[in-house]
Amino acid sequence: MIPSLFLPDGMTETVFGILVGSSFISSLITVAFGIGGGGILLAVMATLVPPAALIPTHGVIQVGSNLGRAIIVFKHIFWPAIPAFAVGSIIGAAIGGSIVVNLPPALVQIGVGSFVIWSVFARPPEGLRNWPLLVGGISSFLTMFFGATGLFVATFTKSHKLPRHSHVATHATLMTVQHGVKSMVFGLLGFTFAHWWAFIISMMFAGLAGTLVGKSLLNKIDDRRFRFMLDAVLVILSARLIYAGFNGLS
Repeated sequence: MIPSLFLPDGMTETVFGILVGSSFISSLITVAFGIGGGGILLAVMATLVPPAALIPTHGVIQVGSNLGRAIIVFKHIFWPAIPAFAVGSIIGAAIGGSIVVNLPPALVQIGVGSFVIWSVFARPPEGLRNWPLLVGGISSFLTMFFGATGLFVATFTKSHKLPRHSHVATHATLMTVQHGVKSMVFGLLGFTFAHWWAFIISMMFAGLAGTLVGKSLLNKIDDRRFRFMLDAVLVILSARLIYAGFNGLS
């Protein structure tokens, strides 16, 4: 029996269990393979959480998940990538939050998915690693409408050609910054997080547990295998984004 405190209005115990389990699995996938968990969790939540609460609650949950992951692999963070990205995130989220008419989600899905697939099979622009302000701004703008832009940020992280532990640590830190800024903007726009706090905390703890399990898998993967799996996950999720986008246009 789950206390009613943990169940937002209209949410059943079964739905709660599915969502908490998805938070665990998505965090395990992200820390083991470097990317993918945020998009997977968003896809599950999109079918079970009211649309008005989907992006704000997903953002706060991802703050907890990514922060826990960043702390666990803290010593591997590549710090030069962080400051300008953080400034860009603030600018992008502020602009996105000020726009009344949302961008068509289908076009965002197709655009992000296509760009990431191109970055896997082609060589990302040589200067991409030198554009943290732009990457932070664009990805944070998009996340206000789309929710999970970890794929886009992973392209920037990947351009630094970091070892697997540094890739996971740096990407987690970048996403903590981005989701943190996004959550603050949604709070300023009037979203009532208090109604969802017990559910959000439960999802965060499940994500932390998934992170701890996933770290043991990360330690067993060599860099070459890690990069292959990272590219494979990027392509699969990007293809899913593009497919969903075209379905949304039809």
